[in-house]
Amino acid sequence: MKIHRLLFVTLFAALVLAACVPASDVLEDGPLPDSPAGVPAEEQTPADEVGQDLLAEEAQSAEPTQPLADPGRVPVGAQFEFSNTDFSTHSVSYNEILSGGPPRDGIPPIDQPAFISIAEADEWLRPVEPVIQVSVNQEVKAYPIQILTWHEIVNDTIAGLPVVVTFCPLCNTAIAFERTVAGQELTFGTTGRLRFSNLIMYDRQTETWWQQATGEGIVGELTGVQLTFIPAAMVSWEDFKSANPEGTVLSRETGFNRSYGRNPYTGYDDVNNPPFLYQGPQTPGELPPVARVLALEFDGETVAYPFDLLAALSVVNDRVGEQDVAVFWAPGQASALDAGIIAEGQDVGSAVAYSRELNDQLLTFRFEGGQIIDTETGSTWDIQGRAIDGPLSGEQLAEVVSVNHFWFSWAAFKPETRIYQP
Repeated sequence: MKIHRLLFVTLFAALVLAACVPASDVLEDGPLPDSPAGVPAEEQTPADEVGQDLLAEEAQSAEPTQPLADPGRVPVGAQFEFSNTDFSTHSVSYNEILSGGPPRDGIPPIDQPAFISIAEADEWLRPVEPVIQVSVNQEVKAYPIQILTWHEIVNDTIAGLPVVVTFCPLCNTAIAFERTVAGQELTFGTTGRLRFSNLIMYDRQTETWWQQATGEGIVGELTGVQLTFIPAAMVSWEDFKSANPEGTVLSRETGFNRSYGRNPYTGYDDVNNPPFLYQGPQTPGELPPVARVLALEFDGETVAYPFDLLAALSVVNDRVGEQDVAVFWAPGQASALDAGIIAEGQDVGSAVAYSRELNDQLLTFRFEGGQIIDTETGSTWDIQGRAIDGPLSGEQLAEVVSVNHFWFSWAAFKPETRIYQP
């Protein structure tokens, strides 16, 4: 309990101080907080009628929400901060929404991300540091957790596709989504609120509130609308740069003054501690609340793969819904939520999920002699899903959407989850 009180005081002070840095001190001709990236407020124009019609259709096509037994009261201060949000429309009880401390965009999103080369990033990223790897149409980018810890949201475009890359430290969830809904490009920020300890985002165009863990609109005009997930693996810097020598990396030149590389959540992922600021359903006791899991969902079936089990097996073959999947695990990634310096965190390893189908062939994988090998051809594979030796050398498995979670977080949103057992 003393540890959590100290963590709360330290974390709250760090984030509030960060939120209170004057904009004039940290912004370099950046966009206004409530403006789409790079567009001054005075130059903005309303969405055209077609865009509005599409948004209306998208909202109407979402599954209707059931009346809430206890809708609760609108969070204190929310109507002042979000004057354009339709708080009469919501799919969750307001009793489940808590303040995380900082106000709207007090944890500032990155709206004009700059990128640098592997060689430049190698000057300040250490091999074991975690990065979020996102690939769209052969363009691959790395978003270091040492930056996302302080910003949580990056509005970006990859290979012409508008995306938002997000990280919630309290749930250890790194998730990427498409930013276009019903033909309208959205830009996202932080509400300063949490539900089940998970980040609640908002979009600046409609001021709808979005649950990061599920990608679902939960308050406002687009309530019930689902954002489209994009595969986003959390891997070590060493694994990223080895597999993607031409990849680019989010720069620390963000326009903000933050202690990149430091972890304001020191000791948070101690498996013996309860989750911080968590108020929600009781966590099923099959795993400790702060146990790491890799979570998958296909065709209505949800599965959690505990990291402790993955570390023992290194590879898992499974079927989730109608999808045949393989989960690869490899050591060498530091926890971002352990030591005061992220690169000094304990080794928790990396886990990535792939489709087992390749060129109309279903592959089965095993771990043998320190290597991942497929039974059908004897080819050897790495954590990046690449065949590095054997008849299939040079082939690439298709990554599927999977998300790192703490067990309490995934179970709160998906209580029906099956925990993988060999």
